[in-house]
Amino acid sequence: MMLYSDTVTEKSKADFRMRHSSVFCIILLNFVVSTSSDCGCSGLSRDAASEALAARNVEPASCIGTSVSAESQTQTESALADTTIPTGMVLIPGGSFLMGSDDAEHIFPSDGESPVRQVYVDPFYIDQTEVTNRQFSRFLKSVAKNATASFKLETDKFGWSYVFIHHLSPATLSQTENVVQNAPWWGAVHGADWAHPEGPDSDLKGRLEHPAVHVSWHDADAYCRWAGKRLPSEAEWERAARGGHEQWRHPWGNDLEPNGTHMANVFQGKFPLRNLAADGFNGTAPGRAFAPNDYGLYNMVGNVWEWVSDYWASKHSSAPLRNPEGPASGDRKVQKGGSFLCHASYCNRYRNSARIGNTPDSTTSNVGFRCSRAATLPE
Repeated sequence: MMLYSDTVTEKSKADFRMRHSSVFCIILLNFVVSTSSDCGCSGLSRDAASEALAARNVEPASCIGTSVSAESQTQTESALADTTIPTGMVLIPGGSFLMGSDDAEHIFPSDGESPVRQVYVDPFYIDQTEVTNRQFSRFLKSVAKNATASFKLETDKFGWSYVFIHHLSPATLSQTENVVQNAPWWGAVHGADWAHPEGPDSDLKGRLEHPAVHVSWHDADAYCRWAGKRLPSEAEWERAARGGHEQWRHPWGNDLEPNGTHMANVFQGKFPLRNLAADGFNGTAPGRAFAPNDYGLYNMVGNVWEWVSDYWASKHSSAPLRNPEGPASGDRKVQKGGSFLCHASYCNRYRNSARIGNTPDSTTSNVGFRCSRAATLPE
């Protein structure tokens, strides 16, 4: 467990106290210009030993899964059509696709997006939208009624969560004494949680259909189990995001804004100083904002990062795989899709193949999830 004070330096604290002055803006601008393209999302860990562990651990040479044979797959469109699709979910047909990307112009090599590899996944269902605040509230109310339940949200255990500092009120900002080293736009805020996304003086008014955030991997896993579902694997998530199209950069194609149309909730302006919100949103957007992809799924990129089931690895075999599940163990879990803080000139991870890893107890104001479940076809 890493207390948020362990993530900062005395210099970053001093810089943060100047936040209301133009001097602080200049410091932050210089920091942005001088650093590499990293939004800092992957560094928002609670684990004090995460970097040391990552340095010592040898990553698996390959992911769990079976090799894809050349035999014809037996799933048919007529069989899929006969299934009853659960409410709020979409049936993704089984089949092979090309996972990952070798697009050197856009990918981050250290993120493990390459090599492109052939992957087969069985048919599965996945939620059309990210789990909303309304849905997450029902889950917590159900758990609260269960006298034998011992579940506790990660934010309740630790009492704080990471928030983008430009979304904080002056009162909360004045009480936020710590920021993240190397990413000073992130503050560890006491009282920030799913119901108070920007700290204790914020609420969910007008945001019940927005994605639930400040949710850890453990929290997301608990919700999906309660709902009779599970978190999707990374391979399932990426197949769903691609909408049946091979190697498209985004769920809708290769252009970020085709014909000038905003297709996702991402950061416009000068990151992190000013979001112009040209897409209509300064923070999260409702679950069904923007057009769905060709599978009928909303907000697969942008809006919020989404937890998947896999442990993190940045090296992958190019051999074909069937239903890969990622490494058998690790200290981080994979997040997919980017968020409303991703920016074209700084962190363009609002792409189908983009990925980062974070410890499973980590919570932030730009991370949520959606659920999936296996599809049982009629015999």
